[in-house]
Amino acid sequence: MTEVLLFHHAAGQTPGFTSFADTLRAAGHTVHTPDVYEGHVFTDLDAGLAHAKRVGFDVLQERAIEAARAIPDAVVYAGFSIGAMPAQQLAQTRPGALGALLFDSCAPVSEWGDTWPAGVPVQVHGMDADEFFAEEGGDIDAARNLVSTAPEAELFLYPGDGHLFADSSLPSHDPVAAARLTERVLDFLSAR
Repeated sequence: MTEVLLFHHAAGQTPGFTSFADTLRAAGHTVHTPDVYEGHVFTDLDAGLAHAKRVGFDVLQERAIEAARAIPDAVVYAGFSIGAMPAQQLAQTRPGALGALLFDSCAPVSEWGDTWPAGVPVQVHGMDADEFFAEEGGDIDAARNLVSTAPEAELFLYPGDGHLFADSSLPSHDPVAAARLTERVLDFLSAR
């Protein structure tokens, strides 16, 4: 089966994040979940974001990149929200990537290169009215641009405004959308 390097979101390694990783494991995949928060977990997204700002987004990104050094190159990089940033960077810059799964976030490809690497499939998942994904930062525009320029890129939009909707332990959880996301992710992984 497929090896996955999965990065957590701004609330840390919540029970819902761990449950998602366990679902992938139960399907036979090897899932690595480095903790760039070093044990800090938050039940409130705002508190988690405040923690990320105190630590520094650059520091968190470097911790994630460092964690990848201990993992084989031939993996699928995945991440939720701020965790999608190291996943995207590694998929774009580390040779041997099998793919990328970006949840609730997508940066412009130009952050780490001129184009998305050929032969590296990618899925971007987000809610169509999520203030962080669809409105505030332009993530949805970056995702649409990625899909228009990379032949193996897919964007999946779900109805709703929940950020981190696939995390069953957070108030934004949407069980219907999360089930569809999980189904698509498992199909993606089984094809690697």
